[in-house]
Amino acid sequence: MATPHVETMQSKKLAGAKPAASTEQYLDIAEIRDNVVIMKDGTLRGVVLVSSINFALKSDDEQTGVIQSYVSFLNSIDFPVQVVIQSRKLNVDAYLDRLKEAERTQRNELLRAQIADYRQFIRELIELGQIMSKRFFVVVPYNPGSNKAKSWWERAQEVLSPIKSVRAKEAQFLDRKRALDLRMSLVLGGLGGMSLQVTQLDTQGLVELYYTVYNPDIFLTEKLASIDQIQVERE
Repeated sequence: MATPHVETMQSKKLAGAKPAASTEQYLDIAEIRDNVVIMKDGTLRGVVLVSSINFALKSDDEQTGVIQSYVSFLNSIDFPVQVVIQSRKLNVDAYLDRLKEAERTQRNELLRAQIADYRQFIRELIELGQIMSKRFFVVVPYNPGSNKAKSWWERAQEVLSPIKSVRAKEAQFLDRKRALDLRMSLVLGGLGGMSLQVTQLDTQGLVELYYTVYNPDIFLTEKLASIDQIQVERE
């Protein structure tokens, strides 16, 4: 009896296709840990979140003081910094949820109606006005000048003595982190002297920052979990 011919619905191209490469390989970031961004070229980054001030509403003397403080800050550092302004559509979902809960638990009919009207007003204001929120960051780099190709002997040592290599890399990272921390202290002190509120982003804050940067369309709907709940695969 002849064997029946079976046709599959799978494309020949798809059948032999390999899994798509991860987008991680296209990023310059190798790792984020200990409040530091480690780049693939061996350089480090620290990020400071900075508040804003309404310069136009200050008096002439106050404006002069701010300018002089800024000049002093620039003269106090001998390394480059990057100022980043992030603009995002204002997200008031959490505030609207609190209003909705207050409306639900309110026993006074008049107050309940007022809360409902106010909640609708805020929603329409955000949707029609396209109100944007801005956040200001100062990125502090540290380049140890180690982004050079490894010699054959260095690669051989890592293969022959992997534990020793790991310990050496960890010690190297700690030395570089101490140098970066000194720069971060100068930046935090200089910006703080301008009556600005400054804070260094920790590991969770850095992960969330880069997540929103690389996922501008989905970060509002797909919230990032805590780093303690994220499984990380190390090479």
